[in-house]
Amino acid sequence: MASDQLSTIFAALADPTRRAILARLADGEATVNQLAEPFEISLPAVSRHLKVLEAAGLISRSRSAQWRSSRLEAEPLREATQWMEKYRRFWDTSFDRLDAHLKRIRTQETEEDRNV
Repeated sequence: MASDQLSTIFAALADPTRRAILARLADGEATVNQLAEPFEISLPAVSRHLKVLEAAGLISRSRSAQWRSSRLEAEPLREATQWMEKYRRFWDTSFDRLDAHLKRIRTQETEEDRNV
């Protein structure tokens, strides 16, 4: 995945309204009106959010008669997750080292308490 596309995906995910829209679309396709229901924002504002999500490749939109529905496209999320995975491994390793260090300190303190 090109880093520019990755930046676009993360920028789209940075907004809580867009994340909520994606969460709703994980349950199935929805129209703009259905997606707008839980928000106190205008339909044009929801449409702008959908355009950002579509540009990031996170949703696709289709038209059936007068209805225009949106559908989640999960592949870009998988690719972003794969990119983040190496950092999760880094943090896991760092936390494991910290845990081992804290155990050594506790063991030393316990031994010092016994010697007092």
